[in-house]
Amino acid sequence: MMTMPGSPAIPDPPIDATLGSEPPGGTGADLAALDAITEAVESGAGLPEVVRAAGKALEASLAVADAWGATLAVAARSPAEERALLSQGDGVISIPLRVADAVVGTLHMRAKTEPSASMLRLLVTMIASEVERVRAPERLSETAAADFLGALLRRELTEREELIAQARELSLELQDGASVIVARALAQVPTDEGWRARVRAVAERGARAVVNRSIAALSERDGTVGAEVVLLVPGGEEPLAARAAEAILREMEAGLAGYTFAIGRSRIAEDPADLPRAVSEALLAANVAQGGPDGPALAFEETGAYRLLLSAMSENPAELQRFYSETVEPLVAYDEQYETDLMRTLETFLEADGNVAGTAQRLFTHRHTIYYRLERVRDLSGLDVSSSDGREKLSLGLKSMRVLGISSAGGPALEAGAEGGRVPRGSGRRS
Repeated sequence: MMTMPGSPAIPDPPIDATLGSEPPGGTGADLAALDAITEAVESGAGLPEVVRAAGKALEASLAVADAWGATLAVAARSPAEERALLSQGDGVISIPLRVADAVVGTLHMRAKTEPSASMLRLLVTMIASEVERVRAPERLSETAAADFLGALLRRELTEREELIAQARELSLELQDGASVIVARALAQVPTDEGWRARVRAVAERGARAVVNRSIAALSERDGTVGAEVVLLVPGGEEPLAARAAEAILREMEAGLAGYTFAIGRSRIAEDPADLPRAVSEALLAANVAQGGPDGPALAFEETGAYRLLLSAMSENPAELQRFYSETVEPLVAYDEQYETDLMRTLETFLEADGNVAGTAQRLFTHRHTIYYRLERVRDLSGLDVSSSDGREKLSLGLKSMRVLGISSAGGPALEAGAEGGRVPRGSGRRS
């Protein structure tokens, strides 16, 4: 650990083991390099100039990326060298840039001569501080956007004039209309500690590629699984909002490998006072899109009969939860406990208009197995799929589950009974 007079201790950043020794006679060169870098910092010329000064002083190629991988500055001798840096080619070392306990970016470096450990430590600290300074206004903007969108999400901001005033503080003009998009990402692979922030940044980048004044914030709703991003897209044109949703999905698919996605888009809120309603519409569309048969992106107007349940979700979610509990929740619990496929079988059966042979064909399963599963559905739910009333209630139960944003576990068709066994009745209910 190194200290400077009148300054707090500067912790050693994680540095490659090959850079851990002081080269003999390197003190003078180090001081000259440090002077050049310090002059660039003091001049206020910005991060790119600081990185160029560091690269020149150290006779090294450098690249700095932010915490989400976006390149902030490069000092390279050629385009080929720049590509090698950014792809972390041979001889390139990558060092995390830290301010306190937070990683604010990464320094990529390829040097002809290894700098001393103390010089490298100072360089990393100075560049990290400059990255933090550059990012400070953006973070303030992100915080303000999060506060604004969070108030909309919680329905704390409903008065038209107050809503317009707060939007203007974010340089948003909403008189021409706006739409809301909810983007979700569920990790299918192990993640690092900053993955939710990266999802937000990627989603926002997609929206801003179409409408550059779009804002985004992570949702902090209770019960949210994965990362949920709420985005506000200014503008009163439906095609523009649709392109923004497409760009968000495209950017997430390209930049977030190992995730599944659900994108929900509201109708245009022509009056800013309608934005809380638009938030509810986008949430509903995302809930229906999640795991649904129509793909990962859905507009509210494409949700069909689910739209009829929007008021119930907004005004009386407890009643919707009760209906779900009285219909299909026992099937969800059974599937989770026994890794069975009752829910997918029921959904497919209803999509096939109650035709067992058609259901078996779609699921590549013997019709006797389908009959058994439908018996289990009746035993667990008390609703008979052979009656129109039973099918109607189960269908509404499935819709309630989607509207509430509840995912069905769904498992392989290996339940006891497919080969003639039986599971004790009622064992699928939650205790």
